[in-house]
Amino acid sequence: MYSILIFEDDAVSRFYMELFLKEEGFDVRCALDGRSGLDLLYKKRPDLILCDIMMPDMDGHAVLEAVRKEPAFADIPFIFVTALVDRAAVRQGMNEGADDYLPKPFTTEELLAAVSSRICRHAVISSQHSKSAFQEERGILLTKTSKREREILLLVGNGGTSKEIARQLFVTLKTIERHRENIMKKLNATNAATLARWAIIAELIARDLN
Repeated sequence: MYSILIFEDDAVSRFYMELFLKEEGFDVRCALDGRSGLDLLYKKRPDLILCDIMMPDMDGHAVLEAVRKEPAFADIPFIFVTALVDRAAVRQGMNEGADDYLPKPFTTEELLAAVSSRICRHAVISSQHSKSAFQEERGILLTKTSKREREILLLVGNGGTSKEIARQLFVTLKTIERHRENIMKKLNATNAATLARWAIIAELIARDLN
């Protein structure tokens, strides 16, 4: 199970982010400020961090700096989640080492897409060091899914929402939703966390074929 650490001082935002991600199979821990969040980080390394920028005492930029300074945590995917959407704020976050930027308000699908894509990218890079990683799952994916379904999985792993994937493949949203339902049924993927793992395997297969 992939673990996510949320830094968010707004109680409503924190509640819904935790609720949605837990419903999709992620292990979620939450902190209402930067310092308590770092305490949780040191206790258990997460697979991904979601961090608000505007927090009291220690803001998101300070949290990112603290995370990146620690060798044991420096490679954890880090996503800023904030209502600050001006380009200067985006550039500042990326220059400091953030991996992505999710502006508020966002839909559940946009949240899941951002989380899944960053987990996928990190896992693919890490898996390159182990040739035996995911071998059984690769066989299952190649046997049970079509080329088109694996293409859709790749786009899911790249952070595409169903609407974006439909536009990219020049098909209807209903077609993509039907494909996703079939993929999840074939692979017994009951939630977004499980689907993210299969997206990682699809990416590894695509790299091998290239």
